[in-house]
Amino acid sequence: MSDSKATPETKRAESRARLLTSAQAEQAERHYDLALLKRLLPYAKPHKWLFIAAMILMPLSSLMGLVQPYLLKRGIDSVVVEKSEGALMQVVYLFAGALAAEFVVRFAQTYLMQLAGQKCTADLRGDVMGKIQRLRVGYFDRTPVGRVVTRVTNDIDSLAELFASGAVTAITDLITLVGIVVAMLLLDWQLSLVAFTALPPLALLVNLFRKRARSAFRDIRTRVAQLNAYLAEQVNGVRVVQAFGREKECADEYKDINAAYRDANYRSIRYDALLYSVVQSISVACVALVLYFAAVRAGWVSAGAEGALYVGTVVAFYDYIERFFVPIRDLATKYTIIQSSLASAERVFQLLDTDEDDAPHRPGDRPVVEEEAAVAFEDVTFAYRDGHPVLHEVSIAVRPGEHVALVGATGSGKTTLTSLLLRLYELEEGSLRVDGKDVRDWDAKALRRSFAVVPQDVFLFSGTLRANLALGELAPDDDRLWEALERTGAADLVRKRGGLDGRVDERGQNFSAGERQLLAFARALYRDVDRIILDEATANVDSETEHRLQLAAREALEGRTAIVVAHRLSTIREADRIIVMHQGRVAEEGTHEELLAAGGIYARLHKLQTATS
Repeated sequence: MSDSKATPETKRAESRARLLTSAQAEQAERHYDLALLKRLLPYAKPHKWLFIAAMILMPLSSLMGLVQPYLLKRGIDSVVVEKSEGALMQVVYLFAGALAAEFVVRFAQTYLMQLAGQKCTADLRGDVMGKIQRLRVGYFDRTPVGRVVTRVTNDIDSLAELFASGAVTAITDLITLVGIVVAMLLLDWQLSLVAFTALPPLALLVNLFRKRARSAFRDIRTRVAQLNAYLAEQVNGVRVVQAFGREKECADEYKDINAAYRDANYRSIRYDALLYSVVQSISVACVALVLYFAAVRAGWVSAGAEGALYVGTVVAFYDYIERFFVPIRDLATKYTIIQSSLASAERVFQLLDTDEDDAPHRPGDRPVVEEEAAVAFEDVTFAYRDGHPVLHEVSIAVRPGEHVALVGATGSGKTTLTSLLLRLYELEEGSLRVDGKDVRDWDAKALRRSFAVVPQDVFLFSGTLRANLALGELAPDDDRLWEALERTGAADLVRKRGGLDGRVDERGQNFSAGERQLLAFARALYRDVDRIILDEATANVDSETEHRLQLAAREALEGRTAIVVAHRLSTIREADRIIVMHQGRVAEEGTHEELLAAGGIYARLHKLQTATS
């Protein structure tokens, strides 16, 4: 069925299929919980003293809570048995002291644990950001931006809960639980055995919910990444969406993703609510069972002092049972946090384990070649995807100080050659040398610093003009910056925008395409290196701006080795040599006049452009 005859239902089904494929691609590798927690330990180690201090306070806070039911029993005994006001007041003071001490200790323990958790997640976030910056460009070619952003934001925020409110603070609940069990056994072992009959069914039900809850939280993390990726794409392409009137279609697609995210949250809420309700129900049943057993047993106890003492025991025991299920309920809640956090940890470590680091420096045994060429491609074959090469045995030599232009139809491999030269992608077959040294033996940063680049799509970062023009320098030279601006004809533009401290919005949206090109030329001139790459550098400017750029480029290219990628043939007539690329191969080579005389591909391109100009 053609697109023109496709029904709305068919289009919606295709949309859902595409979104399902995207969600499947987002699935993270499964890991065991213990393995994930072990991987988080290195982030906790630098802040171990904060954790140690918080963990020392854990048993103290538990102890302050555990003594309170016992003091309650003592208070009842002092009234019912001893009938002593002094003993009662002593218990009151001790109880107030225990409450105050519990407040202070719990505050200190919570504060230290939260502080340590934030420090750990800040370190992890820094490592993830560092990993993102080291990844090859090819990784971002196939990974949506929103998915990458989700790793640094939502997933690590979820992990912060693991450090601050999840696994670590659950230790406090376990300590409290153990203390309550001991206190109950010491107080009345028979009532304790009755209370403990609730534990087997509770453990069985918790284990039943565990795997299903983890699956739901994995799905949540998948859907939120998909949601962010789609939103980022739509925001970046909002002009196209509005220009083609696709608001409704995009809103429908977003509604489908949002619905999937909502349903995943429904599942997690359902299991969380079930788990909490089960614990609450079992705790109520346990209290009722214990009170029933205590009532039956009270008939066995004779009247008098022994019966009066039993009243205090039952009241204290009732308080302990209430407290016994509080940490269990807390553990159920924190189990939810832990499952969500571990689902996020899987995704974060999947990114950290990605073996696609950018241009690793691995010097081989390739010799440095003594040659005249500053840049030499020899039999270079390259494919972005297996089985689809975009370059086929390309051999090009560029001499020092030579200006070489690359022309050809879109997709012929021109920009790919410059990307390989900068090691944005790794060479697969053939050899590529700069100054006689294979690019794989260069340190990637040193190699890239030896080139100035003016791209077709100029990217400006939010900040100041100074920071954008002197990228990579902490202390820019303002005099050199103004000199570069004067040579490119961009000085007046910068003065009108507030000088070097002028504001640059996100992606340079407060500058036109032509203005961004002028600034990119100034940025390249400021770097002042021996080699320069111009990739369609005048493609987005008007004729007047193009003329100014050509004048500035002519001066800037003087004495430098230059590789110029161009569609406009008028911009490269003065090149020392023009190389015509066709379907990933070198089809023609020569000067402007020689190629016109040959009557081949270049001559046909020139004829087409002059005919339409």
